[in-house]
Amino acid sequence: MPDWFHEKEPRSFQPKKKYRTVWISDIHLGTSGCNAELLLDFLQSIKCETLYLVGDIVDGWRLRKGWYWPSSHNEVLRRILKMAHKGTRVVYVPGNHDEMFRDYVGLGFGGVELAHEAIHETADGRLLLVTHGDMFDSVVLYAKWLAFLGDTAYTFLLKANVWLNAVRRRLHLPYWSLSSYLKMRVKNAVAFIGEYEEAVARAAIERGVDGVVCGHIHHAEIRDFDGVTYYNDGDWVESCTALVEDKHGNMSILDWAEENRQRKYAAKMATVSA
Repeated sequence: MPDWFHEKEPRSFQPKKKYRTVWISDIHLGTSGCNAELLLDFLQSIKCETLYLVGDIVDGWRLRKGWYWPSSHNEVLRRILKMAHKGTRVVYVPGNHDEMFRDYVGLGFGGVELAHEAIHETADGRLLLVTHGDMFDSVVLYAKWLAFLGDTAYTFLLKANVWLNAVRRRLHLPYWSLSSYLKMRVKNAVAFIGEYEEAVARAAIERGVDGVVCGHIHHAEIRDFDGVTYYNDGDWVESCTALVEDKHGNMSILDWAEENRQRKYAAKMATVSA
């Protein structure tokens, strides 16, 4: 193991949240839009038996255009590897932005398993297909040049998001996503999300599973389609969300940006009352 792996991490005085399973995706390490600090805070605040990395963890598209890799992005990888080293099963299902890792599925590195997809059995016996989901996005599948064009426009929004939140931090205001706000107010984007969710759910029905977990569209959601449950764990460039399963098999979306806001507000109130 490299020397940085053995460096001590900051000690947390908060009890860790315990989950049976955690799913995260669309981190986009290697881009300025990645909220690595919030993700690192999340990973240091949890313990889980299994961690699924549901694609677009590293953004190979962006890194091919120019190198961007701050120390916080190293820290995220170090934390994931440490979780694997300490007994968490880590399964990495590559997406379209980190498709270079699809050539290595079936192998493992640092205790991390690489797979095209996975079948997860919940504590209450349900079977869930775990897939990044880009194969259901006809824009990415059939017109990759158009996907890159869309990615360029989206990257501009993410950069604007970074500048906006830098100003908000100076004003002691919490994180807020401009790109997510605008995306959910564009009718075509809302229609696309609905169609995408239905396509993924239909595939789960055809596979005979009880549900499907995916990422890709940066929109956390839990919906039922004809008895099959669609789960999307969201992302870490806009909403900063994860999908979690407790020891009984109950599933929920954890909004870490909101958790962070609540903690800061509680700390502020405690200071005021003191």
